[in-house]
Amino acid sequence: MSRQITVKVATVKVIKALETRLAQLEKDYTSQEANEAKYKKAYEKWQKEIGKWAIDRFSKAENIRTTFRSWNSTLNVDFDIKTLGDDFPKEPEKDFETIHQHIYKEIKEDITNALTILKMTDEETVNASTMKQIAKYL
Repeated sequence: MSRQITVKVATVKVIKALETRLAQLEKDYTSQEANEAKYKKAYEKWQKEIGKWAIDRFSKAENIRTTFRSWNSTLNVDFDIKTLGDDFPKEPEKDFETIHQHIYKEIKEDITNALTILKMTDEETVNASTMKQIAKYL
């Protein structure tokens, strides 16, 4: 059984919170290209590290599989190495969220619309149904 919380929140505070969230959304969206480039560079570095790590331990390899492609003269070598993972190079993680353009536009429009309406009201507090609609952006 879920219980509802009934709280009156000052309109001014909600407007401030939405403006802050909108500014953060725009900052995140405009900086994601630079973040992607930084992550890609770190990932490529990790791929080289993991390759070197695997080659250094090839003598311990098990279940070696090879595939030769004569049409482009390439050899694929696949093998397994048992490890505890303690000396394994750590894969970089994304410390940012990728926002697709259509999602960005939708969220920005929703926040902008809410701000427009809230700035036009004379009410000192925001009602529960409005808070329910905008809470996901706060």
